[in-house]
Amino acid sequence: MPKKAKNTICLWYNGDAEDAARFYAKTFPNSSVDALHRAPGDFPSGKEGDLLTVEFTVMGIPCLGLNGGPAFKHNEAFSFQVSTVDQAETDRYWDAIIGNGGQASACGWCKDRWGISWQISPEVLVNAVTSPDPAIAKRAFEAMMEMTKIDIAAIEAAIRG
Repeated sequence: MPKKAKNTICLWYNGDAEDAARFYAKTFPNSSVDALHRAPGDFPSGKEGDLLTVEFTVMGIPCLGLNGGPAFKHNEAFSFQVSTVDQAETDRYWDAIIGNGGQASACGWCKDRWGISWQISPEVLVNAVTSPDPAIAKRAFEAMMEMTKIDIAAIEAAIRG
């Protein structure tokens, strides 16, 4: 039996943790559905034998999906930040999330159909807005502020001035 991670992200779902875990596993590399656990007894949002938790991995990060019911909703206070190397990878993740019932937001953020927020962040953007050259950082930041999905060519143009 593999050793459990010392720290695991627990995400609350309203009965569809397995669907979310399977979507993440097929969408992102180094992701998997690792175990399904059924409730040993009745609980507030379910009955004995219902799927209670799903152990899954998202890009190497261990997670636990808890089918806790409708009491709590996800919000932007928590997000996964995904670093991408080019526009094709940026588009692939963005389009997968949006195309599966998700919602676009601003500045490279989107939300999946379960309410989890994702930052699809090209490396060129992160490097530019953290540039030691304040003019580059400002131009890249201002360009990003006008975007939903990040357009790498537009960020590169902003870097050049």
